[in-house]
Amino acid sequence: QVHLVESGGGLVQPGGSLRLSCAASGFSSDYYAIGWFRQAPGKEREGVSCISRTDGSTYYADSVKGRFTISGDNANNIIYLQMNSLKPEDTADYYCAAVALFATVQALCPMAPLFSSWGQGTQVTVSS
Repeated sequence: QVHLVESGGGLVQPGGSLRLSCAASGFSSDYYAIGWFRQAPGKEREGVSCISRTDGSTYYADSVKGRFTISGDNANNIIYLQMNSLKPEDTADYYCAAVALFATVQALCPMAPLFSSWGQGTQVTVSS
């Protein structure tokens, strides 16, 4: 069973940066998609960015393209989300999630309910 633990959230001013980390364990193979999702109060959980463990292909939501970068360290099973130029609308609880690959990350990432393993979340607040 995949186990995920997020860290790195906090309070940052608009325009600032944060790096989230997701420590993962329990993979039975490399055929997994791992993603970052976020949920703001009163809103649905949305896929922010995802990466394939097999070929490193990525997906970014339009709202974060050019500002966020996802990367993976397969040797240490850590997935990072570098967030730059943060905006108040990026404020949310951020979750790391994983699912066995049965489609491209571009198809999977927008559909949070498809992901079967979830971390506990880390809070990101962008405010002056």
